[in-house]
Amino acid sequence: MKITLVGNPNSGKTSVFNYLTGLNQRVGNYPGVTVDKKTGRFRDENGTSHEIIDLPGTYSLYPKTRDEEVVYQVFSDQASSDFSDVVVVVVDASNLERNLLLFSQLYDLKIPLILALNMSDVAEKMGIAIDYKKLSEIFGGVKVLPLVARKGVGFEELKAALTSFEPVVDRPVFLSGEFEKGLSDQAVGQYEFVEKRYKKIQQALSFVVGQKGDRKLVERHRKVDRWLTHPVWGYAVFIGVLFIIFQAIYAWSEWPMDLIDNVFLKLSQFTKQSLAEGVFTNLLAEGIIPGLGGVVIFIPQIALLFTFIFLLEESGYMSRVVFIVDRLMRPFGLNGRSIVPLISGVACAIPAIMATRTIDNWKERLITIMVTPLMSCSARLPVYTLLIAAVIPDNSIGPFNVKGMVLLGLYLIGIVAALLVALVFKWIIRSKQMSFLVMELPLYKMPRWNNLVVTLLEKVRIFVFDAGKVIFSISIILWVLATYGPAERMQQAEASVQKPINLTEESKQQYDKEVASAKLENSFIGILGKRIEPAIKPLGYNWQIGIALITSFAAREVFVGSMATIYSVGDDFEEDTSLLDKMRSETNRDGSQVYTLASGLSLMIFYAFAMQCMSTLAIVLRETKHWRWPLIQLGYMTALAYVSAFITFQLLQ
Repeated sequence: MKITLVGNPNSGKTSVFNYLTGLNQRVGNYPGVTVDKKTGRFRDENGTSHEIIDLPGTYSLYPKTRDEEVVYQVFSDQASSDFSDVVVVVVDASNLERNLLLFSQLYDLKIPLILALNMSDVAEKMGIAIDYKKLSEIFGGVKVLPLVARKGVGFEELKAALTSFEPVVDRPVFLSGEFEKGLSDQAVGQYEFVEKRYKKIQQALSFVVGQKGDRKLVERHRKVDRWLTHPVWGYAVFIGVLFIIFQAIYAWSEWPMDLIDNVFLKLSQFTKQSLAEGVFTNLLAEGIIPGLGGVVIFIPQIALLFTFIFLLEESGYMSRVVFIVDRLMRPFGLNGRSIVPLISGVACAIPAIMATRTIDNWKERLITIMVTPLMSCSARLPVYTLLIAAVIPDNSIGPFNVKGMVLLGLYLIGIVAALLVALVFKWIIRSKQMSFLVMELPLYKMPRWNNLVVTLLEKVRIFVFDAGKVIFSISIILWVLATYGPAERMQQAEASVQKPINLTEESKQQYDKEVASAKLENSFIGILGKRIEPAIKPLGYNWQIGIALITSFAAREVFVGSMATIYSVGDDFEEDTSLLDKMRSETNRDGSQVYTLASGLSLMIFYAFAMQCMSTLAIVLRETKHWRWPLIQLGYMTALAYVSAFITFQLLQ
């Protein structure tokens, strides 16, 4: 059986999907569009496997955004591959009037339906009494099931209803006339019938919904909102939340990151010592293992970052953030809904840019797309962490760690830059379309921890495998370029190092290191690095950093893997030396340190602003349908990064 889940945003549809499918799910794109398509499978009590499709959240069949357009296309075309045997409409039982608009529209299309009333426990706490039998009768005998998705209540009944599903035949129309001209006539439903449909729903609910007890729960939640949505205290709380998040990301991840770093260091040493000497052993020990270690080490921080974003969304607090920042965003050419892509950009710019489809206004959507990559994404986090550890002292100001404060500062710089650039685009991009924000504030709720586990596993898997494939390939290429070079130059490099007359173990190790360093500078990668060094020297960078800058234009997180590979080529693995220690001891030709406070902060600023993600540019192209916008984005972000890094280094050196 093919089953489709559909419902309003914040109805708990994703919780239902995750509960039914567990980890047996995948994410792709709908044909021809970049909207996420989530599919999964679950087995019923008879062992039969069923396919489940999770459609994007929508309030109505009549679309205003790209996500809603997908829902419209699925239900308007019965020949569609996503048209299902049964549709489960997930609604918020505590807000039936609004949720039943979409359900009643689907009902009148004669689609096989099951109505799942999620959050029935919240409705009960609010004093709302629902007559499920009467509701089923009003909608022609459609199966109505109460659910509490966060606690897993009602799913056995839902699975049983799906397994034994039989569509109701000859059910009466809820509101006649709307679909007689066909679903494709959007203007009919958009302007003539929605109000009539709401009036009919209100009339029906007068026989279904009763009030018992009081509404103290709602009153308590609204009292909290007086603080969290306050024009002054609301912003103070939001900044405080961000401060706590970034302090926690840095403090809580330190121990597991050190453990992972030591594991990969020992693995490199073990490989070098255990396998026979040769090209393949060197490739493994000096290229692949350090490169992959540079990705895996940041899993704890990535997991913490996504955990906090998940908690903000699931608890209902993110809706409050959208509400309070709307007034702040409008002078910059954005609106409150822009904050969702911007905050999502802290995780990854690619889904964040896709999330701009919820913005109705074309100009505000385009501006949001153009500035979202300035938000410091999870790919920048490994770079920040490595550089902060290398150049920022491990001090505290009161209870706050300086390193955590610098990390927060880098994220705040991204926010400020995004707003200022948005202001520029506001005057460049012209549009007469009016803009407004209409939204509801859902009640606060405890997150469902099973959803958190599924989300973290999915995000970490995507980060490790997507970044890992790129870093694996680039690590091999870098190792080859760093190991080999023009034969004559490599021979001259070795001959330029004076060999000690009386070789001791200590002098031999020093000699081997000097030879390896000389060969590295004359390798293909050294030659390339020396060519670009004059352009980056004013920023405080040497040629090794220049190579990492070039390779990380494929993906920012490649910087760490590139540095690990470059500093591992020819290194003595008998010494217990981590990448961080190698960077701290790196010196220029004049004996000065490479990684100082000035050069380190300059490099952080460069990575905070530079567009170093080919995948993001590809998504911008697909969303805007024109090469002009990704090229403008690449140009202004690269220029901003270079100028800002130059000013930072020159002021601090």
